[in-house]
Amino acid sequence: MGKPKATPVKSQQSISSFFTKKTVNGDSLSQQTANSQIPPPTQASPNIYNAETDEDEPLRPVANGRMKRPLADGIESEKPEKPSKRSKRDENNETSSFFMDTAQRSPTPTARSKSKITPRTGRYVYTGSSQARQGNSIAEEEEDDEETKAKKKELHEKFVKKLGHPDSLALIKRRNWQIDADTQALDEDAGEGEDGEDETPPPTRTKRKGAKTGKLTPMELQILDIKRKHMDTLLIVEVGYKFKFYGEDARTAAKELSIVCIPGKYRFDEHHSEAHLDRFASASIPVHRLPVHAKRLVAAGHKIGVVRQIETAALKKAGDNRNTPFIRKLTNVYTKGTYIDDIDGLDQPADAPSGGAPATGYLLCITETKAKGWGTDEKVEVGILAVQPATGDIIYDTFEDGFMRGEIETRLLHIAPCEFLIVGELTKATDKLIQHLSGSTTNVFGDRIRVERVGKSKTMAAEAHSNVTQFYADKLKMEEDTDSERRHNLLDKVLKLAEPVTICLSAMITHMTEYGLEHVFDLTKYFKSFSARSHMLLNGNTLTSLEIYQNQTDYTTKGSLFWTLDKTHTRFGQRLLRKWVGRPLLDKSRLEERVAAVQELYEGSQTGKVDKLHALLRNIKSDLERSLIRIYYIKCTRPELLTVLQTMQRISNEYAHVNKASEAGFQSPLINEAIATLPAIGDAVISFLDKINPEAARKDDKYAFFREEEESEAIGDHKLGIAAVEQELDSHRKVAAEKLKQSKPISYTTVAGIEYLIEVPNIDLKNVPASWAKISGTKKASRFHTPDVIRLLRERDQHKESLSAACDIAFSSLLTEISTHYALFRDSIANLSTLDCLLSLATVAAFPGYTKPSFTSTSEITVVDGRHPMVEQLLAESYIPNSTSLSTAPGHTRALLVTGANMGGKSSYVRQVALICILAQIGSYVPASSARLGLLDGIYTRMGAYDSLFTNQSTFMIELSETATILKSATPRSLVILDELGRGTSTHDGVAIAGSVLDWVVRETGCMCLFITHYQTLASLARGFEKGKELRNVHMKFTAEKDGRRISGDGEENAGDGAEEITFLYEVGEGVAHRSYGLNVARLARVPKAVLDTAALKSRELETKVKQKKLMGLSRLMSDVLGKSADQLEQLIVGIEQL
Repeated sequence: MGKPKATPVKSQQSISSFFTKKTVNGDSLSQQTANSQIPPPTQASPNIYNAETDEDEPLRPVANGRMKRPLADGIESEKPEKPSKRSKRDENNETSSFFMDTAQRSPTPTARSKSKITPRTGRYVYTGSSQARQGNSIAEEEEDDEETKAKKKELHEKFVKKLGHPDSLALIKRRNWQIDADTQALDEDAGEGEDGEDETPPPTRTKRKGAKTGKLTPMELQILDIKRKHMDTLLIVEVGYKFKFYGEDARTAAKELSIVCIPGKYRFDEHHSEAHLDRFASASIPVHRLPVHAKRLVAAGHKIGVVRQIETAALKKAGDNRNTPFIRKLTNVYTKGTYIDDIDGLDQPADAPSGGAPATGYLLCITETKAKGWGTDEKVEVGILAVQPATGDIIYDTFEDGFMRGEIETRLLHIAPCEFLIVGELTKATDKLIQHLSGSTTNVFGDRIRVERVGKSKTMAAEAHSNVTQFYADKLKMEEDTDSERRHNLLDKVLKLAEPVTICLSAMITHMTEYGLEHVFDLTKYFKSFSARSHMLLNGNTLTSLEIYQNQTDYTTKGSLFWTLDKTHTRFGQRLLRKWVGRPLLDKSRLEERVAAVQELYEGSQTGKVDKLHALLRNIKSDLERSLIRIYYIKCTRPELLTVLQTMQRISNEYAHVNKASEAGFQSPLINEAIATLPAIGDAVISFLDKINPEAARKDDKYAFFREEEESEAIGDHKLGIAAVEQELDSHRKVAAEKLKQSKPISYTTVAGIEYLIEVPNIDLKNVPASWAKISGTKKASRFHTPDVIRLLRERDQHKESLSAACDIAFSSLLTEISTHYALFRDSIANLSTLDCLLSLATVAAFPGYTKPSFTSTSEITVVDGRHPMVEQLLAESYIPNSTSLSTAPGHTRALLVTGANMGGKSSYVRQVALICILAQIGSYVPASSARLGLLDGIYTRMGAYDSLFTNQSTFMIELSETATILKSATPRSLVILDELGRGTSTHDGVAIAGSVLDWVVRETGCMCLFITHYQTLASLARGFEKGKELRNVHMKFTAEKDGRRISGDGEENAGDGAEEITFLYEVGEGVAHRSYGLNVARLARVPKAVLDTAALKSRELETKVKQKKLMGLSRLMSDVLGKSADQLEQLIVGIEQL
């Protein structure tokens, strides 16, 4: 029985099905093979184009790989023909042969093939007769032409109405769910159309919850709010199991840390240039790598802030704000000077940044009053305060400085800060000096320096005094019960500081409060003045020229005086030795006491008591001084605390038998007093160790850190709560077994960290209640959590997180309790560092050729066979020694004029004398056969040549400025070293300046002086001091050979073209070297031979001309003497000698 003709409704359904996606079932069946079973054609098939049918239809493969539904009217062959492309005309034609029902179609193969061919493609089917095919296609086209055209026109009108009519704006509004009169009218118009046409519903766009702009997530808005309050800080945000950077911070972090930055918004001000972006740029690091990356960022000079989630997942789930983002707060802020969380660096030797000297970790605050005077008479009053947060040391000073800013430079080179805080405006010269010292990547301090500035109001002095007073008053109220008299005395000391220092102290208290380190100023005992006159102050030029802290080649410590003396075992001992090296002692009694201690340790180096000290210090692996201040800041970790306490216990146990200094077993009171303080810490340390479980502390297990009897009440309560929950979970096994119809209690399993899973074989799933939540499964079994297990696990998690918080509180309380003993522990560690430094100097004393210096009350330097301490260590062969004898006593030489060939060893000789004096006043043995020295109050050097673009000073200007500073600062107890003064200008001016300066130093200042020059004419100055022998000429010896013949040092024999061979003897001899042999240096520097030959010829010509002029002058002088001017006889003799 045939189907009736398709109605218009069904026609519309077939059209809509053309735009509707294939059903899931249809897609799944598309993977059937091409020769799948097909029902016989005689069976009635449903309308395959009816979109409302739910019946699965077989699909047939097509050549291009896509699957289409086959026609139901019987394809009986095993290899069906490729279906032809469907025509729009056929799809839209109600009466086309394609839609005829099956009963009306002919069952013959010809009819079947025709039913599959559309009018559009039929003309291309090969039938054996092209003419017949053409006739058939033309007939079909003429038959359907009118109806097809009408249908196409109707569809086109619908298309235009849908996309281009005047109501298109209303359509857009409706898509955005904006209901108004326009969209209602549009709906009425749409209702007038055909009922069968289905409209695809518009996609819904919901606005993100909490987003102000519709583009940022609530978490991003949260971060943006924190960032706007800390725009100068690079934020590291905790997000789940990662720390993330956002915006410009992400770009900076990616550059510094070599990590990937995902592009997005970089600005935090919602600039229109980034309006098209819907998220921030981001970069991320793992949680456990935070300390490593934080250290790298602060080392690069950045100020970083760590934003942490202050809620935990379990407590948040149980709270009222479960549907809001995690609360995040800025918990830590770090800069290079305030980063004290470097746990990895506590048990390692001091490391220098690439290409630089190790940073001291000082944070220096500086303020300056307006300049008085103009030009070279300019004077400024400067106040500084330097804090070392890692150790608690505080240095302050106030002083007046000249236009060269030499005093500021000296203090900066001594302190070597890693961060500056500038209060108010600095003068141009001071600002340029700080920029110069901190500007380069590898500067004189060895690393990048961070500079911050704060304003300075007109009433800053009063505000600073009020701020400091309030700060210390609050501290006294909190600790009024403990040693109040001593604390009040210390408070008086702080309040009596000079005004510039008080301003710096106030600014630093405010600054350090941001980093949570303001407690460092509680320790007023450790306030020390930089200008204490118990030490010799080496100025900046001396530190650089003599290579005290770093060499001048690659600016590392190797080859410096500090490197030579540093044989310490501990980090805190190394820091103390650095202070000793830069501040030689002026107090003779203290100096002799230190030297005697070094002598005793050196002479007893093979004894058991000295070996015991070495072993004790060698076994201290951690930096106790830094760890102690971290305990004071409540930033110490559990393993670190255990290490510190156990180390201090071991130290106190070593000398537990020592009750007073006399029982220590040494002769030196310095060593005995240091050892006697070590056992005092024993009782306090043991009382703290008795509270700690060592195994848990080593593993950083906060839950078992305290021994059971020492746990706080809160910790006990939460542990009992967890035990109760676990007991309930255990008893729940029987209940679960009953539901599963098992006789024995079930066993819990743990998979992938998920605990308390009930594993049920898949064959028994019929017994599992629907309330059980399936967590995971395999082919053989499924794993479930029962409702009770879920509830109990939530309770347990809440107890665990509350327990974690209680453990942290208890640990902080323990650190606070330990902090009350800070002064006692700190004094013991300071004495330990003193012992370390003395042992280091004793190790140096054992070097071959070192001797103990003796000290006199007069100002003298008498060294026999002295050597350069650093060059001697670096040379493969032996160093040639030289003797020196200088004294300010009448009738003794106080100045030496040193001449000699280039590269002859003049600078090494004068440096050697200065370094021996410094070594002796540090308390060390010196590299000489014997040394008798007076205490110097200063060593001043003027060596090398360099300009200063940042102060607009030429090389010669700097040379003379430094000389002027030396002439003003030197006293009769100083040592002055001047190297080639006057070389930066013309010969006549240079000779005149050099001669007058030397004369002033010897006559007026009356200090000891070593003066190097290549101006041989200056040798005549010594004749003016023949009576008192204050000035003496010496030279560095050498031999010269030409053509195998030895020639005299003054170079009189210069005939022939052969090159002179110079041999340096590096010995100091009496007299003057009349030639410098600069051409020899040119030859060593590989200057081309043609240039050397020309230079040698010019040199001989000039020398001959000068001699001729001198000879003519002497002849005239001789005629005058022979005539009537007998008083010029002495001048004639000098001239003949010079010639």
